[in-house]
Amino acid sequence: MSLGIGVGMSTPRFVVQRHRARRLHYDFRLEVDGVLVSWAVPKGPTLDPSVRRAAYKVDDHPLEYIDFEGVIPAGTYGGGDVIVWDAGTWEPARPPTDGEYHVDLFGEKLRGRFVLVRTGRGSSGRSSRREDWLLLHKNDGFAVDGWDAEDHPRSVLSGRTSDEVKADPDRLWRSDLPAARASVPLKPSPVAASPEELGHLDALRTRGTWRVFGRELAVTNLDKVLFPGGVTKRDLLRYAARIAPTVLPYLTRRALNMHRFPQGAQAKGFWHREVPTHAPEWLPRWTDPDGTHTYLVVDEPAALVWAANFGALEWHAWTSRVDAPDRPTYALIDLDPGGGTDWQDLLTLARLHRTAFEHLGLCARAKVTGRRGIQIWVPIRPGPDFAATRAWVEQLSRTVGAVVPELVSWKWQVNERGGRARLDYTQNAVNKTLVAPYSPRAAAGAPVSAPIDWDELDDPDLRPDAFTIRTLPARVAERGDLFADLLTHPQRLPALT
Repeated sequence: MSLGIGVGMSTPRFVVQRHRARRLHYDFRLEVDGVLVSWAVPKGPTLDPSVRRAAYKVDDHPLEYIDFEGVIPAGTYGGGDVIVWDAGTWEPARPPTDGEYHVDLFGEKLRGRFVLVRTGRGSSGRSSRREDWLLLHKNDGFAVDGWDAEDHPRSVLSGRTSDEVKADPDRLWRSDLPAARASVPLKPSPVAASPEELGHLDALRTRGTWRVFGRELAVTNLDKVLFPGGVTKRDLLRYAARIAPTVLPYLTRRALNMHRFPQGAQAKGFWHREVPTHAPEWLPRWTDPDGTHTYLVVDEPAALVWAANFGALEWHAWTSRVDAPDRPTYALIDLDPGGGTDWQDLLTLARLHRTAFEHLGLCARAKVTGRRGIQIWVPIRPGPDFAATRAWVEQLSRTVGAVVPELVSWKWQVNERGGRARLDYTQNAVNKTLVAPYSPRAAAGAPVSAPIDWDELDDPDLRPDAFTIRTLPARVAERGDLFADLLTHPQRLPALT
């Protein structure tokens, strides 16, 4: 490792992240040759020149991690909460020697000369690959006797403490994704369509060019009624622009099956899986391994607005990602009501599933479909294929269904179910999809498939089509993304006995 600075190179950065994984420690990172050279410092850096801090060399991290603050999913490497405890720039104080580095830091908390000294490779009971180091501060004009990192707990990025970030994280780090996409937002993005952008949409007549999210879209038929009840295409585009930052984490890097209704929900729709030749060049897309279809991939909010303008009234994203299309990241449970299933019967089935997940200790979240049903999504760690996931969901559903056999049918044909509900596990298959959270449905009033709290299953006012594109943005503003836990809890499906 070299800590030299090349000629013409800009001043490199450093970051110290307070990281609560299995144990609390501080990650001390220096930008070197395009990566973050890193040490774990259990007790944190200090400005006290009389104190020597143990430090342990860890793997280099990508530069994209330098301003990460949020949570790393439990069960993955480094799982826990992270804050940017300090940040700034650094310079080498003198040429490095083997195992000894002198650096000057220019941070908000850490300033002055620090020295890193390698003391050995592992020791008794430790991995022989790990390097043991010491981190110390020189007795210079920035030295402070008795200075302890734990007395300065707040992030220099957000001003929040580790507890505050853990309780309400803004971002998730996904080490299974390329570094450029690994920092996943958990809340509506600050780049949501601005009032000015929405005002420009309102000012257009029936067609025109709308600049939104930095893209220029040719929009048409803006006053056309797409949903019975007077909901127009302009209303749909406005909703897509407002909800895009919230729904984006559930669409990113996933092929999108578009359910199109160019003549509106009152006419027959059709499935569209191909990006048309007239689509703009910037539109993200993915061609399946067989070369059969080139799908839209909503990797940016403007792509969702484009899909809405293309007549996609419903958005159905794959449960696997384009980099591993045969490995689902969600297990899906579809409570599909029969002709004789009333709303109270469906709530009974949903509550039984709620109890099952509480018993299993699994994270799962429910949403109303915007039609008559309820769906439950279970985040899973990539690994099992669709056949294994489908078998697990079938076993769970049959166990739940056995409690209320009078409500459930396992027959495939609708006319053979006697009006009873079906617990449909067959949607756990490649290229089979359920409607995405926050997607509109092609029905009167433009209802939305809306995430709900488990407690809302006990709310007498809950209805499966209660939320619409006109009312849901206010609900999200008030309650946040009720599906967000799915992004932070990849988990193994336990054996069911």
